[in-house]
Amino acid sequence: MRSYLNVLATPGAWRFLAPALVARLPYAMLQMGVLLLVQRSTGSYGAAGIAAAAAAVSQALVGPQTGRLADRYGQRKVLLPQVAVHGLALGALLALASAQAAVPFLVLTAALAGASVPQVGAMVRARWAHRLGRSGKLNTAFAVESITDELTFTLAPVLLVGLSTGFSPVVALLGALVLIVAGTVVFASVRTALPEPMPVRVRATGGVLRLRGVAPLALAFLAMGSVFGSLQVGITSLTAALGEPALAGPIYGTFSAASVVGGLLYGAVRWKVAARTRLVAGLALLAVATTALTFAGSIPMTYGAAALAGLVIAPVVITGYTIIDDLVPADVRTESFTWLNGAIGLGIATGASVAGQLVDQIGPSLAFVVPPLTTGLAALLVLVRLRSLRPLPEPAVTGEQVLQRR
Repeated sequence: MRSYLNVLATPGAWRFLAPALVARLPYAMLQMGVLLLVQRSTGSYGAAGIAAAAAAVSQALVGPQTGRLADRYGQRKVLLPQVAVHGLALGALLALASAQAAVPFLVLTAALAGASVPQVGAMVRARWAHRLGRSGKLNTAFAVESITDELTFTLAPVLLVGLSTGFSPVVALLGALVLIVAGTVVFASVRTALPEPMPVRVRATGGVLRLRGVAPLALAFLAMGSVFGSLQVGITSLTAALGEPALAGPIYGTFSAASVVGGLLYGAVRWKVAARTRLVAGLALLAVATTALTFAGSIPMTYGAAALAGLVIAPVVITGYTIIDDLVPADVRTESFTWLNGAIGLGIATGASVAGQLVDQIGPSLAFVVPPLTTGLAALLVLVRLRSLRPLPEPAVTGEQVLQRR
């Protein structure tokens, strides 16, 4: 634990970590909140699913562009207008849902709300990278961030469902709106570890995704997102089929808690094995671990298999962020982090959608086929592209130079 205490004792760290935690909690509430809100307004789960997917996809696609703007003009100049647009969009969605507006209006507004979500998580990682450089502490700092993400994705649904059932989805999303606006404004005002704006020199078609190693990492994160999405569907449907629907939350909570433990243990180790090798091994191990879920025919086995998968996934996420920080130049660091964040979001939406179709067509156990398939394919892809994940011998000064070396 000393390594974590050393990182958290970094001068001024809590000045940006505390408001970032407040701002990031609603990030995990938006998709489910939109689902509940639109379903209540329209009475249709189909319409609600489309609106939630629109929010998730727009967030995943637009997020990297706002990350690029943050690299170029600075975090504060991007975050304040962005959170203002997000507040207006989410407020409009609440008003339209309360007025039982037509579904197309709800979907479009949900997409705008998703597209304007402030990318605070990526910007916190950019601050850590700026403050710590490529030191041994950075892996631990990224472990802190992955654990924070896991905690928010564990706490946010509980808070959302509690407010939605106790009051209404409108009240739940209003609470999320207050948190994200307050947290983002305070975070943007803190100058501690703030990276200096610099020109973004990536000019090739595809931008950052054309940089050495970024596309394989994004696909690996897409696969990891599919684990989260398909497990949510699979655990929910399996517990219902076993006559214990109330246990879906505790089982998924076990997965999240195990992920926190795995991240803590992983971040405390000073690794001598190259990060790219750890990534391949981690993805392969995740494929094996999630395979156990396909054989979970009882509640105790499901608990155990979920815990096993959780122990593995956080270390793989941490390794991916560590690798990309070594690969990309500083002028596109935030944009690169947002591509990985967005890939996880797309993976969650895709995994949930595919798993849902398999459950409807065949049965609950088929939802668990998705994680080992996607992570196994990702392990093979990363293995084939392993050389692209090795940092160049000399520092990459600009994105343009990295592209020329590829």
